[in-house]
This record gives sequence, C-alpha cells and structure tokens, in this order.
Amino acid sequence: MRHRPKLVFSLTCALFLLARAAVAVAPEKMRAVAAEHKAALQLQTYLTADAVRQLGEDAPARKASAEAFHRLGIQTVILEVYRGAVLPSDAALTVLRDFYREQGFAVMAGMATVPGEGFGVAANTGLHWFNWQAAKTREDLEPVVRRAARLFDRIVIDDFLCTGDTSDESGEARGDRSWSAYRMDLLTGLSHSLFIGPAKEENPDVTMIVKYPQWYDRYHQFGYDVEREPQLFDEVWVGTETRGARTQRFGFTQPYEGFFAYRWMESLAGAKLQSAWFDHGDCTDIDFVEQAWQTVLAGAKQIVIFNAQEVIAGHNGHDRLREDFDGLVELAKAVALHPVSGVASYKPAHSEAGGDLYVNDFVGMLGVPLVPSAHYPDEAANLFLPAQAAHDPDIVKKIAASLVAGKNVVVTASLIASVAESETLCELAGLQGPLKSDPFRTEALVFGESRIAAQNGLDLEARPVVSTAEVLLAVYDNDTAVPFLTRHQVGSGTLSVLNSHTFSQADFDAVGEVLLSPRDLGLLYLPANWADAIRALFGGTPGVKMSAPSRVTLQPLGATGWFIQNYNDTAANIRLDFEQAGKYLIRLQGDPRTVEEQTLTLEMAPRSRVWIAKE
Repeated sequence: MRHRPKLVFSLTCALFLLARAAVAVAPEKMRAVAAEHKAALQLQTYLTADAVRQLGEDAPARKASAEAFHRLGIQTVILEVYRGAVLPSDAALTVLRDFYREQGFAVMAGMATVPGEGFGVAANTGLHWFNWQAAKTREDLEPVVRRAARLFDRIVIDDFLCTGDTSDESGEARGDRSWSAYRMDLLTGLSHSLFIGPAKEENPDVTMIVKYPQWYDRYHQFGYDVEREPQLFDEVWVGTETRGARTQRFGFTQPYEGFFAYRWMESLAGAKLQSAWFDHGDCTDIDFVEQAWQTVLAGAKQIVIFNAQEVIAGHNGHDRLREDFDGLVELAKAVALHPVSGVASYKPAHSEAGGDLYVNDFVGMLGVPLVPSAHYPDEAANLFLPAQAAHDPDIVKKIAASLVAGKNVVVTASLIASVAESETLCELAGLQGPLKSDPFRTEALVFGESRIAAQNGLDLEARPVVSTAEVLLAVYDNDTAVPFLTRHQVGSGTLSVLNSHTFSQADFDAVGEVLLSPRDLGLLYLPANWADAIRALFGGTPGVKMSAPSRVTLQPLGATGWFIQNYNDTAANIRLDFEQAGKYLIRLQGDPRTVEEQTLTLEMAPRSRVWIAKE
C-alpha cells in the first residue's frame, strides 16, 4: 500500500483550554442537559449522616443544596442513615427525602458501617472498621437496617463491609481457617442475616446494594467475597476513586485503576454492576475529572460523586466536569455499543498478588490496554498473567494450551516464582529454572552498549538466566546485565516475561500501608523507547501502533477507534501508525477534524485526551 505523507497535528495548551471553555455546559443549563442524557450517563451524590441531620433542620440550606445539585446535573441524592454513631432522626430523613423528591431528584438511602462511641465494637486494628464477630455490632446495626428499609426502597452499603479484626473473639471463631477465609465466610453470612434479610422483612420491594472500594487486589484479605456477595445483593457498585496519582495520602493510585477495578467487577457481577463512585479527596480539578473519563471508559452509566457537602460547597473540578460533560455523554454512548477491548488480564477472585500488587494499574499507564477478567481468557489473542493468576491451580496447563493455540502470552517473573511448576514455565519461557523471587532495585538501564539512569529507580522481581529466550530490555545490577523483558517463540505462540516488581506485602509492611500503593514507582518513568517496546510486545491494539512516553494510555473502543490520554504534567508527542490509510475523526483536542492519513503525529497538551474514531 502506498504511504501518504505524515500529518503533524499539534495544539498548544492555551488553544486546548480555549476549545474546552467554548463547549462547557453553563451551570444554569446543566440540570436540563443532564436530564436529557440521563439514560446514557447519570450523576448522583451522597449526603453523609452529619449533613442529613443538619439539613433536616435548616430549610434555607436545603434549598441551597438542591440548587447546587442542579448546577452539577445531579439526578439522585443518597441520604445516609448511619455513620460512626451518627443517626439522623426519622423526621430529618423524611423531610429531606420528600424535599428532594419535590425538587425532581430520585432519593435513596446509604449507610457507612463504621463504629462510633457506644455503637458496635471497633476492630482492634488501626483501620476504622467494625469487629463483626462481636454480638453488640450486630445488635446495634440491625435496627438501623430495618429503619432504612421502612423509609426507602433502595439502600447502598458503603465500602466498610469488611474487617481487619484479630481479637481473641475473632481468632476463636476463625478456627483453622485463614484470616481471609474466615472474614469472607463471616461477612457473606452477615450480608444476608444482618442486611438483606431484615431489610426485606420490613420492605419486600427494597433493593439492597453492596458497594466495593477501589482496592481490588486486597478485597479477600479483609472479608469481601466477590464471588458469593454479588449473588446475594440486588445490585453491586464499585469505587473508581483514584485521586492524585503522585501523592502518598491516597497511595499513589494510578488513574487506570478506576477502569480496571470496574471492569474486573463486571466480570464477576455481570448485569448487577450498576454504578461507580469517586470523590474529591486529594483532587485538583484535573484529578477530579480524570476519574470521570476512566469511569465512563469502563462502562459505568451511573456515577456517584462523594460527598454532597463538597458538591454544595463547590470544587474547581465541578467546572471541569461541566466542561467535559457533553464529551463524557458521547463517550458513554460509544462504550455502550463498543466496550473497550485490548489485552486480557487474568485475575481470579481472592487471588494473592505476590510481588505484583496493583501491577495492572501501572502496566495500563504504559499504554497497554489491559481488560481484566476473573475467568481465564482462553479466547483472547493477547493475554497478561501476573502473579494473581497463580491462584488458578491449572494455570501452567492453560498457558501451554494458549501457546499451542498461537496466543501471545505475557507473564510476570512473580507468576513464575509463585507456581509449583516453575521449572516447566521457565522452560516454556526460554529461561533456566526454577526462578526464585529476589526483589531488587536498579538505577541503571541497558541502552545499547552503554547505560542510562533509571529515573526514580526501577524495581525487578528476580534475576532470571536466559537459555533460549530473546532479551528485549535489560538493566544493570552493579555491572551485571539482568533481563527485564524477554520473548520466546513456542510453536506458533509467544511467551514473554516482564521482570517487574510493583509491591509485595513486605513493601506494604515497610511503610505501614494496608490498602493502597505505598510509594511511587520508577516503572512510570521509563524512557519512551522502553514504553514503546513493552506496549508493542503486549499487542492488543489492532489497527494502530502507538509511540509515546509512559503515562500515555491507549484504549481501543472495539474496532471503531481509540481513546488516548496524556497523564503527564508536560506535553507529550505521540505518533500513531495506522495499518490502513483512511479517514479518521479527531475529537476532544481542539475543534473536531477529519484527517486522511496513515501516520499521525500529535502534540498532546498536559493532562489532556483525544478520541480518534474511524469514519
């Protein structure tokens, strides 16, 4: 095919911001615009128990709250009936329920099951969770559940249906089970006996909803049973809150985690997954709205914005959300027809992560379009299998079958070190076995015949020795070259090894972290040619090849186009090489325009996004 001349398409940040402002939905029009598009995308908000109590007694404040909700296009208001021993009165709940309904909002109930003075029994660990084994916890909560069901037809249990309690009482009840198994058994049982059963006795038509937090790689350790609980509850919601990715406060959580957590839960809950949830915490205006884009890319049609007090007070992220709302609606419509596709990442339910905690979020931030599944993706052409996949006792057999079928399989060194058949997997990967976990950090990357500095360091899981594999990327450990990325042809299939290390339990313990990423990682500071090599090895983006720095994500919308986001604080130059010349519509970065080229170079403004659709 004859190649057309390369087209260079660039916009300065100033032009990009000007284009954004020109299409913003005005606050006074947001109510009507949001109502018109609520079938595609609906915004909701959540009033905590303290605010419910206050607004129940303050009519002017109630009116102001409704006006603030309309300015952001809110469709549903969730009234919290309990949080930390704060119990709004029936009168306050009824007044607010009826008031918001009169103002055109749907209204439902929520509860945050956390201990408070004189209410329940707190867990003996540092997190603000209940000891669910204690009889007083159950005795205090059941009347709250029943009252909520009498007043409302929909109730969501916020993301505290978990525990880390290790008291003698819990230890005795645990018996010879692991803490994870005990906690999942306990809380799955209480899901029915304490929440669903009593609520439906009071109100047979009540819809009971469990909401999971975003820390998906840790669910099972603290009692979330993502296999049994979704079968019990009427609906499932999941957190997509990622906040500021470069700060310790909320764990260096990467924006891709919102997408990954939601899609992984969809593979478990199916049609019961109904809503996503993010907040304002630790968010600049850009952080705030970036959560919305990945949430919509994941397929969410309903988004809860926590919490309503900040919606009322105002946040500069709200202006961003109004500016981007039309684009988010159009994207939601497109995703409903053509969900994001890519590389199938296998994470079984309740799987331990070895040295790969949250590895999917970081690999996604390198531009690899990971799409998670709790079930082995044997139909996928491109597979990613981190240490979590070792939870599957047949994983090595399944890998061998995928290779026979001609699949492109990428595993981590931590997976190889986690399986009993490490020697077999090493042989398939062209490495000398067995492979043992031996995490280390390097400051130097191999670059041709020389070395370059690894910005922020680079963590590796092991020191593999190559037999027949091809080394694509390597680092220096002192003066010894250690493979970081290898590839091995196995019949018509390919087995590659990514020798990365994100976090292990030891890394969490070292800084006292429990739930979220404990530190920043050099994996996201790799040079562009390394990111390109990793992205190309994984595949998963038929129709286009992207060259770009780290922190530029690429997510295909089926076969209809690609969504690209630059999460860097500086402009990013990216190059797209299309397999076929044709007409492509460029949206969201400046005025939409159609190009007819086979190679496209874009200068993306800091923290910006572009949607390229086939015409």
